[in-house]
Amino acid sequence: MKITVETTVAAPIAEVWRAYTTPDDIKQWNAASDDWHTTSATVDLRKGGAFSSRMEAKDGSMGFDFAGTYTEIVEHKRIEYEFGGRKAEIEFKPGPKGVTVRVTFDSEETHSVEQQRDGWQAILDNFARHVEAQARS
Repeated sequence: MKITVETTVAAPIAEVWRAYTTPDDIKQWNAASDDWHTTSATVDLRKGGAFSSRMEAKDGSMGFDFAGTYTEIVEHKRIEYEFGGRKAEIEFKPGPKGVTVRVTFDSEETHSVEQQRDGWQAILDNFARHVEAQARS
């Protein structure tokens, strides 16, 4: 099953793209809740390139690596990747109110669809807040 989440970011496409694909930025926004954080991130932004983010509970109780391989990159428009036998696509669409970022991904069986949607949406909302705060400063 495919799940889709999206947000609109009030910033230019170049800033939105950079923040989505730069390890230092990813570490700032890539968490679904305040009690988690991303401690490291790597990005090799090219078809066949690898990416990885280490996500950990701030209390040190657990963590995991979110990693995969890019399968398609169209600068400022689309990123596709595979991770753990699943696929995801991120679309970037500039509009009058900013850039709509839409993420569509294959669900997994461990967590409910609602949990997955809520978690990915929370991360995307953090992303939007991060980019908009940078655009204002």
